[in-house]
This record gives sequence, C-alpha cells and structure tokens, in this order.
Amino acid sequence: MSKESIIAFSQAKAEPLWLQDLRQAAFDKLDSLALPKIERVKFHRWNLGDGTIAENESSANVPDFTALGNNPKLVQVGTNTVLEQLPSDLINQGLVFTDLATALEEIPEVVESFFGKAVAYDEDKLAAYNYAYFNSAAVLYVPDNVEIDLPVESYFYQDGDSSVPFNKHVLIVAGKNSKLTYLERFETLGESTEKASANISVEVIAQDGAQVKFAAIDRLGENVTTYISRRGRIGRDASIDWALGIMNEGNVIADFDSDLIGNGSHANLKVIGLSSGRQVQGIDTRVTNYGNNSVGHILQHGVILERGTLTFNGIGHIVKGAKGADAQQESRVLMLSDKARSDANPILLIDENEVTAGHAASIGQVDPEDMYYLMSRGLDQETAERLVIRGFLGAVITEIPVKEVRDEMISVTDTKLNKR
Repeated sequence: MSKESIIAFSQAKAEPLWLQDLRQAAFDKLDSLALPKIERVKFHRWNLGDGTIAENESSANVPDFTALGNNPKLVQVGTNTVLEQLPSDLINQGLVFTDLATALEEIPEVVESFFGKAVAYDEDKLAAYNYAYFNSAAVLYVPDNVEIDLPVESYFYQDGDSSVPFNKHVLIVAGKNSKLTYLERFETLGESTEKASANISVEVIAQDGAQVKFAAIDRLGENVTTYISRRGRIGRDASIDWALGIMNEGNVIADFDSDLIGNGSHANLKVIGLSSGRQVQGIDTRVTNYGNNSVGHILQHGVILERGTLTFNGIGHIVKGAKGADAQQESRVLMLSDKARSDANPILLIDENEVTAGHAASIGQVDPEDMYYLMSRGLDQETAERLVIRGFLGAVITEIPVKEVRDEMISVTDTKLNKR
C-alpha cells in the first residue's frame, strides 16, 4: 500500500488537512518503529494488518435492532454506520455520538483538539498502523457539567463474511465535571468464515473532575487476529473505572493503559480473560501515575481451557514527582487443563518516595476444598466447577452497568466451558 492510496482514501472521505497529515506522518514512521512489547507473548509473526485500506460493502449480517433497547447508542457493521439513537434531551445538552465524518462537521474543534491525545501516533508500529490505516471511527463527546443517567452503548461489529481489515478508532471525550457510563461491544457477526485482522484503538479523555464508567465485552471471531488498545488520559480529580471482558475466539494482544495526569486522578481497572482451544491471548494492563495523590488499581482474573494460553502483564509506574501516589495490582489465573499455559507478571516501577505500591499474582487450578463443599451439597462436578468460575470472574462481571450484558458475559463463559 502506497502513501498515495492512503491520501486518496482520506480525500475521498473529505477528511480535513490535519487528519490527512496525521495519516501521512504515521505511514512515514511505520518502518522505523518497533512493535509494542508484550512480555512473554510471541506475536511477531501474526497477521496484524496487510497494508490495505478499504471499506466494507453492505452486509447481509445485520443485528436485530429491536433487541437493543432505547439507550443512547451507535451501531456500526464493518465500516458502515447502520444506527444512531440519541434522545432529544441529550442532543439539546450538546451530546454528540456519531461516526467520525459527522463529528468533523458538528464539532470539528473538539475532534482536532483531542484526536490522538491519549495515544501518540508514533508510540509504536501498531499505533502508527492504526492512525495510517483506520477505515472507520466513532466519536462520543460529553460537554462540561453534563451528567448522563442512561448507559451510552456502542456496538462495533466485524462482518464474519468479509476479509476487509477491521481497523477502527474510537474517541471519547468527557468534559469537565461530566458524568458518563459507557458500554462498548466488539463482536463478529456470522460464522467468521474469512480470515481477517483487527487493529482497534480506543482513546478516553477524562477532563478535570469527569467521572467515567467504562465497560466492554469483546467477542471477535476465531478467524480474526486482533490488536486492541484502550487508553485513558485522566485529568485532575477525574476518574475512569474500567470493567473489560476479553472473550474473543481468535488470537489477541491487548494493551490497556491509564495515564493519571492530574493531581488526585483515579483509575480502577478490572479485566477478565478467557482463553480456549489453541488460542493465545496476551494482555498488558498499565497504570502510570504522573499526578500527586493519584490512585491506580489493577485487578485481572483469567480462566484457561484446553490448550489455551493467557498472559497477564500488570504494570504500575509511579514517575518522579508523583508524591502520595498509590499503585496496586492483582493478577490471578485459573487453569482448567494440564495442557494450558499461563503467565501472570507483576511489574512495579517506582521513581518517587512517599508513595504506596503493591502487587499479587497467582496461577492455579480450582480449589479442591471449594469443589468438595459444593458437591457435598448435592451439585455435580460440572455445575460446581461452573459456580466456582463464576465467582472467580464475578469481581469484574458485577461492574458491567447493564444487566443484559452481565448475563451475556456469564452465558459466554458457560458456552466456552461446555465446549470442553
């Protein structure tokens, strides 16, 4: 793919000059940048992008909109936006939730100010690839002092019958002292018959005093090889509470970062991962404390079935000058097969005194005492094991703000268990 092809795609979309320049700058950096470092995960030969930029044709795989409820929502299938639903009272308050092209018309200054502020285009090769090659995008903007009571939902579907790369960029801007609950889905529609790659970048900007609850469930198909980055940039006295369910069927590397920029900023990351078959998943979860009295906590729980591989890297970094910072992390993995492979790597980088930091990590099998207790109450082994696993993953599942999605996550877990 030549730079000229990327420029032609951008111009066909009528993207502004600053965005065209950003794509070109990212393309120019690709050859000189290294891949992101995901400790103990060998992904360098994976197909994470073939250097093409294209759009999907209309798909026969379209979700049932009647089942999606009345919450504010955006639905995209591949590169096509198929539904926008936003109540008039939120529109009147200035809320914008739409595709990138429309956002560039409605709030061009906001998009230009914040696009690329959480993830630098030249951070690594896969970040640069996203900026150069993303073929669809979405923008959610919550103005200052606006509080949204209903969960705002996004549905980003990859068409399982299409080999078009699923390269998506999502920008979420929570204005000063705003309040937001956001639920995100990445999911494959259909049987995932075509091999495809996905490069997904999600930026969350929480300005001073903003409170963001961010929940996600990822369910991309077996034939989709995925890199997904979610990055929060958190201002003074702002917070992001993350609850992330990584439940894809294909190979995945994920990078979940929170940059605590402002004094008194908070990030609480709860992540669950399920790996089965011969699937490989590598998940980096990082909190970097820049602000004084900033607090970052990481909780990761994973379950591995069959010959699956799951790696959790928990990284807490307190930089010089972050007085009173707190960085805590816990990573735990249940292995339900002798052929499963796992790593849980706690990493603390402390460059300041007068701080608090700690970590814990464990890898093991289902506790025999728990199984004995449940089976002594009349449960069979399969049911008892399922209940133990549900409890193990419950620390994250209970944080999902929509009951139907909590039930869906439990259902996905049960489905994977039943495949053994």
